[in-house]
Amino acid sequence: MPNELSLSNNIELARRFVRETFVSKGMCADVCIHDPERDQPNVHAHIMLTMRPFNEDGTWGDKQRKKNVLDAAGNKIYDKKKRTYKCRTVQTTDWNEKTKAEEWRAAWADFLNAVLEEKGIADRVDHRSFERQGKIEQPTIHMGVSATQMERNGIRTEKGDINRRIREQNAELHRLQKELEEVNVAIAELQQRPQEENLVSILMRFYGNGEKFAEARGLKLGNLKKAQKLRDVSQAVAFLQGNHITTMSELSEKHVALESEYRELKTKIIARQKRVKVLHELLDHYEIFKPNKAVYDQWKGITNQKKKDKFFADHGSQIDAYKAMRSYFKNTLGEGVKITPKAWQSELAELESADSADMLRLHKLEDDTALMATILYNVEHLQAYEERGQDIQKKRNNVLE
Repeated sequence: MPNELSLSNNIELARRFVRETFVSKGMCADVCIHDPERDQPNVHAHIMLTMRPFNEDGTWGDKQRKKNVLDAAGNKIYDKKKRTYKCRTVQTTDWNEKTKAEEWRAAWADFLNAVLEEKGIADRVDHRSFERQGKIEQPTIHMGVSATQMERNGIRTEKGDINRRIREQNAELHRLQKELEEVNVAIAELQQRPQEENLVSILMRFYGNGEKFAEARGLKLGNLKKAQKLRDVSQAVAFLQGNHITTMSELSEKHVALESEYRELKTKIIARQKRVKVLHELLDHYEIFKPNKAVYDQWKGITNQKKKDKFFADHGSQIDAYKAMRSYFKNTLGEGVKITPKAWQSELAELESADSADMLRLHKLEDDTALMATILYNVEHLQAYEERGQDIQKKRNNVLE
């Protein structure tokens, strides 16, 4: 729900959406609004829906019905073994189909965006995942109640650290992509100008003219300022010489190589973020699976039906939780694949090590891109720098005369 609106407005929005999207189709909806007290508001709604429709007179309709199976001639087919006509189950609604979740999420996005526009709020929502939206960043992992509470109380958690690292990586990838795009534009513009002098000479001229320009204006650069300027130009010169770059064309080739390395790193980092998320989900589900397995095995081992029913009455929630987790692992890992929490933990440690190495590469890419931006700035402004210095010197000479 939009944090920009009051709680009462959000309650009314939820009611409107539920009436228009669900109740109008014959569904019964239970809506719970959560307004947790926290530094960052997170007002949200949980909606539970019936799969069985209501009739117009208020009575329950059929959730499903039987339909006869017909042969090619349109006749009913008799099953001799069962001594009845063959039939199949047909759902009376499509409410339980997986496609409905996507449809309803899109409907909420459209509904809420119309409200935000009406209220003059600039933000917009998108029901699609980051990947489907074409965004490079990945969503953070699910924190869970315990870790979230600890983080709110100022206690750092492993999941919190992972999410902070994901946010940092996403921000750095965005920043570097923008810088590479800006450098690309600058190179394209400067390549249209004839550059006979090599880039190192241009940098040295820019540095020398900077001091002359300051002197012409009657300014005296302090030793610290001189040292900083010398350091900057030295790093730029070292970058050019270390990469054997003398011309703008060679600088452009280096930029293409940096872009290629960036794309490779981005692909690796995002793939690793996805895998980390999957592994944490597996481990979270295992924490539910493990303690309930013994209860399930004990229940399965009871042969007396009355005792078995009594045991289930006392431990049904644990047994159902185990079954749900077993189904999750089967669907996620595949039939017959072993559940290996120790291997998942080991893989997480390996991914974290690889992550650190790739982040160092990303930082180096940022440094190189920043140096290229500095070089291009110097090349672009050298002529203007010299002309301004000459103008100031002429004015001073005229005053002296």
